[in-house]
Amino acid sequence: MNTKITELLGIKYPIIQGGMAWIAESTLASAVSNAGGLGLIAGGSAPIDYLREQIRKTKATVNGKPFGVNIMLMSPNAEDLARLVVEEEVPIVTTGAGNPGKFMDSWKEAGIKVIPVIPSVALAKRMERAGADAVVAEGTESGGHIGENTTMCLVPQVADALDIPVIAAGGIADGRGIAASIMLGAEGVQVGTRFLAAEECQIHPTYKELVVKAKDTDSIVTGRSTGHPCRNVKTKFAKRLVSGEKDGSLTPDEFEEITLGSLRKAVQDGNLEEGSFLCGAIAGMITEVKPCRDIIEEMFSQAESLLNK
Repeated sequence: MNTKITELLGIKYPIIQGGMAWIAESTLASAVSNAGGLGLIAGGSAPIDYLREQIRKTKATVNGKPFGVNIMLMSPNAEDLARLVVEEEVPIVTTGAGNPGKFMDSWKEAGIKVIPVIPSVALAKRMERAGADAVVAEGTESGGHIGENTTMCLVPQVADALDIPVIAAGGIADGRGIAASIMLGAEGVQVGTRFLAAEECQIHPTYKELVVKAKDTDSIVTGRSTGHPCRNVKTKFAKRLVSGEKDGSLTPDEFEEITLGSLRKAVQDGNLEEGSFLCGAIAGMITEVKPCRDIIEEMFSQAESLLNK
């Protein structure tokens, strides 16, 4: 499937693996890139030396295929990360939670392609003016931090507003989601939740099991009281957070204190009592664990069949 995104990024399939904090590391990124997509390493707030190691491990295993790093611009180490991707000659950077404008010149001089993740048309236009090569239009169906606009509403409006390519994200787990995204005006997709159930994804088995066993109603949004809503698997911990926010028994400060480090507790420890198991609303469609290559090839085989009709 050749699109503007496959041409821009030099990949076989127009699919980007989501830059999921604490989850997207070299093993997963390498597997996605080697399968013909674009694997991403999550920057988050991870130590620079660790990320340098992850970048070098990925380089060593993708045999020249493209890969990227996701930088959360609100992270305290964002400036260090911005320099690191230049030093390590990372070919592609995706960004979230902020405006990458102040880094754009140095990234462009280094030949880095920049793809911000955006939740609105207004921010998409700002990113295009700032020099972005493409944008990821991410709907509220996504796992992790979310906006309010749905993928189906957001993608066509962003596609109509921009001249640069648009990548759809949020609620995409099979070829039907890819075909729908293309019909909405996207040139590719970003997928996160489906890769949680990849063999190469290094999350705790409890996390993987929650994703595979999730039903359509097992998604819940926490953090609305803090202004940073986040979509999770509906565990007892997540329901307790939402209940505390609604009845006022949990202040925003108390919420932040309780959830500090909760994603790490989910990813590394599988801690159901204190962990935040971030996951998209599409998890109910995921029923088995497979290698990344099988996931990608099945998705695009189905998408091409549908689009050819």
